[in-house]
Amino acid sequence: MIFSKAGFGGAVADFEAAVVAQDAKRSGKAFVRLQETFGQAKEAERLDGGPRLAAVLAQVPPGPRAVVAVLVGACVERGADAERCAPGVRAGLRAALEAAAAFAEAWAATGGGPFPVPDAGEPGEETVERTGLDAAVGWWTLRQWEMAAVALLNHRAVRAGVGGGDRGELLRLLTGVEAASGQEFRSLGHALQVLDDEPLVALHRTSGTGYALRFFGIGDNFQLHTLLADALIGGGHVAGHAPSPQEVAVCRETPGQVDTVGSFDLTAPDGGRLWNEGAPADIPVVDGVRLLVLDEPSYRRSWPAGRFFPGMRGDVILERALGPEETERWFAHVSPAKELTG
Repeated sequence: MIFSKAGFGGAVADFEAAVVAQDAKRSGKAFVRLQETFGQAKEAERLDGGPRLAAVLAQVPPGPRAVVAVLVGACVERGADAERCAPGVRAGLRAALEAAAAFAEAWAATGGGPFPVPDAGEPGEETVERTGLDAAVGWWTLRQWEMAAVALLNHRAVRAGVGGGDRGELLRLLTGVEAASGQEFRSLGHALQVLDDEPLVALHRTSGTGYALRFFGIGDNFQLHTLLADALIGGGHVAGHAPSPQEVAVCRETPGQVDTVGSFDLTAPDGGRLWNEGAPADIPVVDGVRLLVLDEPSYRRSWPAGRFFPGMRGDVILERALGPEETERWFAHVSPAKELTG
């Protein structure tokens, strides 16, 4: 058997050729070499290898397919073209979610009980007998697909390629799997909910003022909170605690975390609390625009400012202050903040 040159680039070429030829023995050996050589891969090998591996994902058997997808994601994190890699990973993620959903249904139909926790090996014989091999592999590999998908969803162009229908279906499948299994895939859930070029109206209750903003790439409400405080308090529009330049920078694109203190209570139009642990997608839409009320902080809260997705650039942009009449119209949709109980 003749292999290509040593290194990750050679392993990619051998794996690609073997998969296309449906040569199981050769592809198995090349699969091992992919994993062994990735850590020493040169930049050019990663840039070239990511899209080539993504292009043959659909032809790889379900078990090793997830490992190859993780390697694709790792190539993207190191500079490979995320848009070229996205179709293969997106299709694989959907197939894995569908298989995991089938696993949940079969598990419940055969007696239920606690879901098996996937390990580094393969699903056990009893598990496969209860659910079928494809469904069991879907559940077993879902964490790997989460890793691969999130690596690509860090890129705005990839998020734009996941249309509303695709995004909604992936979230529906994921929600069902989480409910049935009792396990949370928080990174994937947040990544699928990231909004880009999203309009937001923020009403500052104390001053009675309103602001039109736009945001993108925000992973959670901790990040949103800090960037809103910078735009409105740091910008001199409302009074309160403004975050430091360092706190703002790590919420945009600078690596790391910096301790910060909360500036607001984030409140929904109906008066309910929107927690920092949630996502901007939780902000209700009113008349086609997400509407958020900023209340004075009810207690002092601190956390490490930064990004839920360290590889995702995000920002909040203040477009304009609303005039008095426009502000009043938006406040007409707002109820008093509800008292916290418990």
